[in-house]
Amino acid sequence: MKQGFVKVAAASCAVVVADVRENTRVILETIHKMEGEGAKVMVLPELALTGYTCSDLFWQSQMIDAAKEGLKEIADGTKETDALIFVGLPWEQGGKLFNVAAVLCHGELLGIVPKKYLPNYNEFYELRHFTPGKEAVTTTEFFGKEVPFGMNLLFQCEKMPRLKVAAELCEDLWTPNPPSVAHALAGATVVVNLSASDEMVGKDSYRRSLVSAQSARLICGYIYATAGEGESTTDLVFGGQHLIAENGTILAEAKRFENQIICADLDVDRLTSERRRMTTYPEQRTDGYQVVRFSLAIEETKLTRYFDPRPFVPSDKHNRDQRCDEILNIQAMGLKKRLAHTHCQSAVIGISGGLDSTLALLVTARAFDLLGIPRKQILSVTMPCFGTTDRTYQNACELTRCLGATLKEIDIKEAVNLHFRDIGQNPEKHDVTYENGQARERTQILMDLANQSGGMVIGTGDLSELALGWATYNGDHMSMYAVNASVPKTWCAIWCSIMRTPAGKKHFPISFWMCSTRRSARNCCRRKMVSFLRKQKISSDRTSFMISSYTICCV
Repeated sequence: MKQGFVKVAAASCAVVVADVRENTRVILETIHKMEGEGAKVMVLPELALTGYTCSDLFWQSQMIDAAKEGLKEIADGTKETDALIFVGLPWEQGGKLFNVAAVLCHGELLGIVPKKYLPNYNEFYELRHFTPGKEAVTTTEFFGKEVPFGMNLLFQCEKMPRLKVAAELCEDLWTPNPPSVAHALAGATVVVNLSASDEMVGKDSYRRSLVSAQSARLICGYIYATAGEGESTTDLVFGGQHLIAENGTILAEAKRFENQIICADLDVDRLTSERRRMTTYPEQRTDGYQVVRFSLAIEETKLTRYFDPRPFVPSDKHNRDQRCDEILNIQAMGLKKRLAHTHCQSAVIGISGGLDSTLALLVTARAFDLLGIPRKQILSVTMPCFGTTDRTYQNACELTRCLGATLKEIDIKEAVNLHFRDIGQNPEKHDVTYENGQARERTQILMDLANQSGGMVIGTGDLSELALGWATYNGDHMSMYAVNASVPKTWCAIWCSIMRTPAGKKHFPISFWMCSTRRSARNCCRRKMVSFLRKQKISSDRTSFMISSYTICCV
């Protein structure tokens, strides 16, 4: 729970319908398992103490009283458990029965949250047994102690004030105006949902999208625990699809049709920071809410959260290919609009044979095609100097020829050496001046060529470079339109990276990746690519991806 992280858990257990004593035992066992995982917020399913499918047994006072006794046993059995625990059960209040979430911490019952929206359609008959909950907070009695009762309850950690937890139950989430909306606007950073959602074909995807969307809309953590395998004595099937989401991202999901425990690390500080940043997120208002404070020990959280090393690149091939095409179209359409507004008929690009300039030239070619401007009016400039290799030089030249652009070569060694002499720079001293001098010379040439042709300089620097400041001021960070400015380096690599073959072998020729104006040329290029990949013993999956990426690149 340091640095804003809190480990949370959702779980189901082998519930026996109407057997409160057995259910109490397995719930306690499950809680202690979650405790062993380091969870500080634990959520169990709706009506877990009795089972959701008790039907008219809910009218039996014996079972209602047994559920209350079971809750007392769970409270006593978790006095040493350092966690906020949510358990579902039926609760009698004012002569009526409510479907509620009981909230426990260190053996104390902190509050009771009733369910508001009771489904009474299709296979659901909750209005037959339960009364809808109210927002207003009153009190209820629990073994001689007055406990808050109502929907508008916020549970706030004293030592971690940004951890504010609120609850809703099952159907509450599926309605047009879920209670969690008001909870979040009142300051809740984590919403829990105790559910008993039965299974139908395709319902899992819809359930997942609901949880994900609600966590995104409210900028919150969302913990969803639903009834699992063995819950029902009827023909209803419960899958136990627990979900933990954070701001639109599913952090953990249980395998269906098993009783499982899932855990995830919620970043509460990040959530509050995002809410501050979003100017459209309303100001916090706690009118009508009662805040109940609880205490948890601030300990080091053993993080199990997965951080994607390539967060912008989908792992699924179909989505990845689709994303590639979408990004290229966005880049090309942005450049197309700029060219059209400025009535510009030519463009100048410094082409190095590397990733960024390759993508920039591909984007420019597509934009010119969209405007009906001949590609020959793209001036592709290669400016070899001290560090230029023959491979990158040939890649740049071949790429330009494949696209039908105009190639211009300007060797800048003499100009840079003259500049070094002017400022007293030793060309043998390979420092920042040595590197930046070359970059600034290249940019000067590109700008002047653009002036000569009445065109604009197309910038090649990507988002990763801009974010890290990996560019030369008054050098390659300057352009008239930077097409790669919002594209991370990982995407540039996906699009047009030079494929590295096993050690000791040559690099994959970049020209095979490139576009051609003639279909026959593209097909020839594709055949050469297949042949090359097979010779290098590249895996079939990798080969398929490279070919697919090449096909999309063809404009």
